[in-house]
Amino acid sequence: MSGEATSGSREPPGPQSSPRSLPDFIEKKLEACEAETFSPRKNGKPLVLGNRAPGPGSVILQSNDYLNISKHPEITRAQIELLENAGRELVMSAVFLHEGSDKSLFEKSMADFTGFQSSILCQSGWAANVGLMQVIADEKTPVYIDFFTHMSLWEGIKASGATPYAFRHNDPGHLERLVRENGSGVVLVDSLYSTTGDIAPLTDIIDVAERYGCASVVDESHSLGTHGLHGSGLVSELGLTHRVHFITASLAKAFAGRAGIIISSSRFARYYPYLAFPAIFSSALLPHEIAGLRATLKVIREGDDRRAQLHEKARFLREGFEQLGYNIVSDSQIIAIESGLESDTEVFRDALEERDVFGSVFLTPATPKNRSLMRFSLHSGLSWEELEYVLKVCGEIRDEVGMWEWKSTKRGGAKKLA
Repeated sequence: MSGEATSGSREPPGPQSSPRSLPDFIEKKLEACEAETFSPRKNGKPLVLGNRAPGPGSVILQSNDYLNISKHPEITRAQIELLENAGRELVMSAVFLHEGSDKSLFEKSMADFTGFQSSILCQSGWAANVGLMQVIADEKTPVYIDFFTHMSLWEGIKASGATPYAFRHNDPGHLERLVRENGSGVVLVDSLYSTTGDIAPLTDIIDVAERYGCASVVDESHSLGTHGLHGSGLVSELGLTHRVHFITASLAKAFAGRAGIIISSSRFARYYPYLAFPAIFSSALLPHEIAGLRATLKVIREGDDRRAQLHEKARFLREGFEQLGYNIVSDSQIIAIESGLESDTEVFRDALEERDVFGSVFLTPATPKNRSLMRFSLHSGLSWEELEYVLKVCGEIRDEVGMWEWKSTKRGGAKKLA
């Protein structure tokens, strides 16, 4: 009977020549996406995808690997050694892991690094923010959130059932008015905003949170590893470690991995895994992934030279853009140029890519509608020649892309240079 199907068995299904049609309510969503995202573009692709992919010699300003460590040999070696020498890796929720596991040891190291009592390793920055909000807020909790705070925290508010009160970007005064009107709750901010690269007035915001008995959550996804003593973050740099309740971060930025972290008190960390749905119902990181993160933490602690190079190069590019008349608000390694209308951003993107410069387009829902932008993310390994070339290109294309007529340019009061 070898090679023949046994009684009751079936051959696996092959590819469908004509798949089943989707219900109308799904088709309508897909058609709306086609009309809004694909059809308006000259190349028939979403705006975030240009006509070309970067090649050898391109200047690529798209990665969040700010310290240029994703291919660091120590990090790679740590993962390979564990994969080669470890026994069977358990694939399960972290609630089943005992103290003393690789996960708990890494969590202790991250707490020590940032000056907190404890930390909780999560599957992603998204899982960290959604899980945290689900635990600390409910339908009775007012949540005060900066308008530009990361979408994962907005989704966390939805998961918790809490009522969001958005305050104007980086405006502690508006935050205080909202808290006075609606009572004690949770205050949510990013330390360094991923869209525009500006830094929050953290001290003033934490002053408000303390004054009204609010819990404070600071997302340090884009400043952990790049700011503070040995990369310990902006909360640490500003001396706010003992005044902030929670730090969250994606470890897919300066840590160049695929994980998230919640940094907290030891009391909170004890209970979180048994309250947060992302912790209960999703598998933990695997041991080789944690080995890579442990090696990454060592590289980041020892990376003062990389941080110095990153900040020096970011300052050079920011000053260069301002001298060219571009209106930027960045204080960091993230530099965004707001072209505004999506059609203008498309022209700007194409002009850059034709000259082998590649940034990342941000548009709604990452930005307000009609305020799309080109984001340049810097890393410490960029050469001075590459940075000078970017400025040369951006100087040459100002008239071609209509930069002088952009609303952002006019807001900045730039005058056309002779």
